[in-house]
Amino acid sequence: MTFDGNWKIDRNDNYEKFMEQMGINMVKRKLAAHDNLKITIQQTGDKFHVKESSSFRTLEIDFTLGVTFEYSLADGTELSGSWNMEGDMLKGIFNRKDNGKQLTTTRIVQGDELIQSYNYEGVDAKRIFKRG
Repeated sequence: MTFDGNWKIDRNDNYEKFMEQMGINMVKRKLAAHDNLKITIQQTGDKFHVKESSSFRTLEIDFTLGVTFEYSLADGTELSGSWNMEGDMLKGIFNRKDNGKQLTTTRIVQGDELIQSYNYEGVDAKRIFKRG
């Protein structure tokens, strides 16, 4: 499948501003901007296995498209939501448990890059990963 493989963070676009909007403190924002995140994605039909490894933690997530699940961000923010396919794009809509506000995330593969985009309270950001 398109998303299958190992992905390593290459660069960020407006990520610190996004984290600030999410309420993440300055020290954690500085650390997260240089987290050396690696993502491994395995897709089987509508089921995904995702492993996230960074300087801070390693986390494995299993989800099925369209099925709500719980997830915690690296800073401890708890979310509930689901991923769906929209054409070639994975789109996740998650609600924060602490304030009910919505976080939208998309993943799309363009060439040898995985582009992960975020929107929270009108602030957009991207994290771009390279295969490898």
